[in-house]
Amino acid sequence: MDTTILLFLIQDGITNGAIYALLGLALVLVFAVTRVILIPQGEFITYGALSYATLATGQVPGTAQLAVAMGVVAFCLDLYTARKALRARVLLRAFVVDIVFPLVVFALTVLLAGRQNNIPVNITLSLLIVAAIGLFLYRIAFQPIAHTSVLVLLIASVGCHLAMQGFGLVFFGAEGLRGPAISDAAISIGQLRVSGQSLVVYGITAALIVALWLFFDFTLYGKALRAMAVNRLGARLVGIRTSLSGQIAFLLASVIGAISGILIVPITTLYYDTGFIVGLKGFVAAIIGGLISYPLTAVAAIVVGIVEAFSSFYASNYKEVIVFTLIIPVLVLRSLAAPEVEEEKD
Repeated sequence: MDTTILLFLIQDGITNGAIYALLGLALVLVFAVTRVILIPQGEFITYGALSYATLATGQVPGTAQLAVAMGVVAFCLDLYTARKALRARVLLRAFVVDIVFPLVVFALTVLLAGRQNNIPVNITLSLLIVAAIGLFLYRIAFQPIAHTSVLVLLIASVGCHLAMQGFGLVFFGAEGLRGPAISDAAISIGQLRVSGQSLVVYGITAALIVALWLFFDFTLYGKALRAMAVNRLGARLVGIRTSLSGQIAFLLASVIGAISGILIVPITTLYYDTGFIVGLKGFVAAIIGGLISYPLTAVAAIVVGIVEAFSSFYASNYKEVIVFTLIIPVLVLRSLAAPEVEEEKD
């Protein structure tokens, strides 16, 4: 291996690792706040990427219709929950969030999909669609069972993953799609040529990490999420609503997943089930971070990306095995360090 190949592998690893870092941070966020291991994170990647690619072809993605249908179901659940004490304010909020928001997004998608849109418009529509799906997913599948055990939440998460993957096949078909690159520029650093899309990945990853830091440290909702992550019972006692915290966590995770998919789809062809494997690699980084530490998760994601890049060069047939094997020593060490963990009771 010469220096040029080494530099290209490191660059590829850092690019992939930046994506895995975003996914790992989203997984840590959701688990810390809701105790849900978000298996459908891969579907947020797929939905964001393929919705963006579909909009680029001038068609309306089926995910926009799914968001409307899920909004109707969420509104019915809100009505059922508030049936004993119907208040105009609560009903108005539910109607605006569950019905008006997805309908407006769907109308904008239908209105703009057939035109020659610029890339920012397609990205914005894709993010709005996936954000609505993430918000309603928590309301429909996880909020009614928010106080059950982690095992029950995990089973529900697996069920959501299978259902959303099936919808992905219906909406996008079995054929893969690629989207237009956000940037066609490129720079040369010695023998290394860095594409504009890679630079966009680095820039957006750094910007999102800084934005999350500012959100958690300087906003009321961010501090509420941190409190919920540290002590759920204590947060509830001081008036922080579990349902609102879960909705915000899922909203952030869905947006992060959609952004990750949009960053990936110009680089490689994505299929309806590709997001699951990509999400699992972010999950490996999150596990190495203990599903607690954000900085350690980000560092672990870069390591996972570099290991994957070198595995692709030396043993491409076994690259997935090598990457997922990284999780084994971490689990062994953590099980030895903490042989018994009592689940927190609400």
